[in-house]
Amino acid sequence: MEQILAAVRGFAGALVVAPAPGGDFPELTWGDAFFYYAPDRQLPQNVPPYGTIVTKNYPDDDASGLAAPGRWRVNIHVARTTFRELTGEEPGNLTRARDYAAADSVMPHPVYGALGWIAVVNPGERTTDTVVHLLRGAHDAAGARFARRYEGIRSPRP
Repeated sequence: MEQILAAVRGFAGALVVAPAPGGDFPELTWGDAFFYYAPDRQLPQNVPPYGTIVTKNYPDDDASGLAAPGRWRVNIHVARTTFRELTGEEPGNLTRARDYAAADSVMPHPVYGALGWIAVVNPGERTTDTVVHLLRGAHDAAGARFARRYEGIRSPRP
């Protein structure tokens, strides 16, 4: 997990939010990490993270078996073409049965796959490089969205 966190922290403009006890975030999020493009180092408002690391089951999201000790999952929002290349399916049309608890395998997110999210439980030798590459792509896409929003504020179109 530390290797992935370090990689994301190294992306220009990255903000890694890691809620901990005593902070402003709900207890459910403690121990997890949320990745944003935020060159001003401020938590973006009304912008979802482009990636996360979760260390436990969430309500309605227990298919990955994260309640077991030492299990965690990386979640990444990817482009439709990337999703298709990784899974062989379209995000909105997932039909194959999967073992969402399988470690070191790239697959659709068990809850948000239909929205273009992929997930990897306990990335290892087979998937860590892919995960970092996908996070870089998601970070760059978030940066492009940020630039379009910023440009729209700086010079609104007629």
